[in-house]
Amino acid sequence: MTAKKIVIVEDETDIREVLIYNFEREGFTVWGAGDGRYGLKLIQDKNPDLVLLDLMLPGLDGLEICRELKNDKTTAAIPIIMVTAKGEEGDIVAGLELGADDYVTKPFSPKELMARAQAVLRRGRALPAAANDKRIECDGLIIDIERHLVIVDGETVSSFTATELKLFHFLAFNAGRVFTRDHLLSRVMGEESFVVDRNIDVHIQAIRKKIGRERKIIETIRGIGYRFRDTGE
Repeated sequence: MTAKKIVIVEDETDIREVLIYNFEREGFTVWGAGDGRYGLKLIQDKNPDLVLLDLMLPGLDGLEICRELKNDKTTAAIPIIMVTAKGEEGDIVAGLELGADDYVTKPFSPKELMARAQAVLRRGRALPAAANDKRIECDGLIIDIERHLVIVDGETVSSFTATELKLFHFLAFNAGRVFTRDHLLSRVMGEESFVVDRNIDVHIQAIRKKIGRERKIIETIRGIGYRFRDTGE
């Protein structure tokens, strides 16, 4: 099996070296960069399977790198995990809106980061897109958008509104990815929707109520948005 490739862009040498060591120990081919401009060039040259990207970087910050990668069709599909300092919620939101797949906050454990990386890689390099699989099955849940029904542990829940079903299906299809409220509005409701972002919270609350004991499968990411739990993590 060909080793997965990762580029780690992190300006703190100690952290970068620890990360390189841990990923190499797990069988990855790893390249590291300590500044943004070299990191961007390295990603473009190596075309890795995953990018671990610090946001606070000399030369070119992580958000700008993320923007350039997602605007280039040759690199747009490369998954990105952002590394942020605590309290940088605005940067996290901006990165997720640009197309980053996940984030971790410093300080973090290498074990947690490895689990996040493996989860992102399992989801593959497909470009983020609106859900198109008509039926999703996950740990006792069945979401069938074509038949407009949700089944929980064998029991049909028929009270889902069209908006709730569309939102639930989208999150499940993109299990493991964090989405901001604005992103959910634009991707699920449509750019011309008159729904405001806090109405997403109301829809999520309604979905959780209807799926009963499975409610925890939709995780609230405080200050950011929501994620359908990746049951493979």
